[in-house]
Amino acid sequence: MIRFTLACDNDHHFESWFASNAACDKLMSAGMVECTTCGSTDIKKTLMAPAVPKKGNITPTQNPIEKLRAEVEANSEYVGGSFATQARDMHDGLMDEKPIYGEANAADTKKLIEDGVPILPLPFVPTKKVN
Repeated sequence: MIRFTLACDNDHHFESWFASNAACDKLMSAGMVECTTCGSTDIKKTLMAPAVPKKGNITPTQNPIEKLRAEVEANSEYVGGSFATQARDMHDGLMDEKPIYGEANAADTKKLIEDGVPILPLPFVPTKKVN
């Protein structure tokens, strides 16, 4: 992931994250990056200083999302596509409660929320799903 400082043709400045420099260029050329202030799609990259940590201040998990991923994966069981079924069974008392994470489609997720099953979306793809 890379963060760019961007500016629109109205001189509004904002930051956004992209998978790569090429991904940023592709999205901007397709008009898919909008100014957060005025909605303009005439966007340019601006000069920015790189975020270089001071020597000795480097920690292995500086990215909060990576830190969350490590915490979830260390303390929960990955159940893959059976997440909705297992979450419902735990909520209904059909199986012992335990921390789990996995995938569910939109319809199953909506039904779980409507039924009061306590679930949250995770802001990462589980390591078990990454090739």
